Amino acid sequence: MRKFVRRAALIGLKSSGVFHLVENSEWRRKRLLILCYHGVSLEDEHEWWPGLYVSPEHLERRLQILKRGNYNVLPLGEAVQRLYREDLPPRSVAITFDDGNYDFYRQAYPRLKQYDFPATVYLTTYYSEYQRPIFNLACPYMLWKARERGTIDLAEFGVSPTVALASAEARKEATTQLLQWCERQNLSGEQKDQVASALAQRLQIDYNELCSKRILQLMNRQEVGELARTGVDFQLHTHRHRTPLNEESFRREIRENRDWIAKVAGSVGAHFCYPSGVYRPEFLPWLSKEHIVSATTCDTDLASPQGNPLLLPRLVDTSGRSDLEFASWVNGVGHFLSLRKAAQSTYTD
Repeated sequence: MRKFVRRAALIGLKSSGVFHLVENSEWRRKRLLILCYHGVSLEDEHEWWPGLYVSPEHLERRLQILKRGNYNVLPLGEAVQRLYREDLPPRSVAITFDDGNYDFYRQAYPRLKQYDFPATVYLTTYYSEYQRPIFNLACPYMLWKARERGTIDLAEFGVSPTVALASAEARKEATTQLLQWCERQNLSGEQKDQVASALAQRLQIDYNELCSKRILQLMNRQEVGELARTGVDFQLHTHRHRTPLNEESFRREIRENRDWIAKVAGSVGAHFCYPSGVYRPEFLPWLSKEHIVSATTCDTDLASPQGNPLLLPRLVDTSGRSDLEFASWVNGVGHFLSLRKAAQSTYTD
């Protein structure tokens, strides 16, 4: 019901000229919309997790909206600098992608290049070096792929009772138990990959084929270097996609991440994205000690010059967001209709 009312309100605001009025206002000119994407499906990932993945066609429509609306898509660093100098051009937007998935290389980059839009990739670097599917994503993805295969016993993976694969709740609980089982055993990346391979065999999924398609994998050194040379901006997302609560461990994650990007992409990272959008007050001084210029969250809003540069909001675009709602955010109307701006984090690795 709420979704229907919201859509009706947006249609009315658009037809009455409010969209046009707000996007050309002084209020909008002083604000920056930072878009956030995670994955662009190679196959069916957006059907599995529509909050994390979008289809290539979905991304294409978004870029068309930005182009037709004559939005000023700026590089992130320039956009943040101009936000706080208060000299942004009208209708400013920056585009960011979290994690650095291979699908950015395959699906997103060619489309961004076609529209001549700059983008920033917040790269988490462990899985760029270790070229296997991200374990915490591969396990629930394979359970979803096997959802029509009835009930299965996964006791050998620390999961009980038997799992009704058709049930989303049962798959979610099985994933939680499996990840906790691996955590208790303090498994290495290689050992986790062996678990994923064994799980695939148990689910009758061809793990080698999954790996060969590069689904749920990150870009490798060669791909990162290639895109960096074309102008893609690679920035910080920690080395292992985690934010330890110990200061030294937290800062080490950033330093390892920065060193890898500097060697491969040839740039020194100064912009940071909180993994899973999770941030705490103590992180801010730690980031400052690492000379971080800006840090983005997954909280929903446009960034303003009055906001903390280490707590920048973004719009996380998802498969469930309509073109009309997306347009309302890029023009600024969405800000005035949004009831909840703080993120609800669901993705961990």
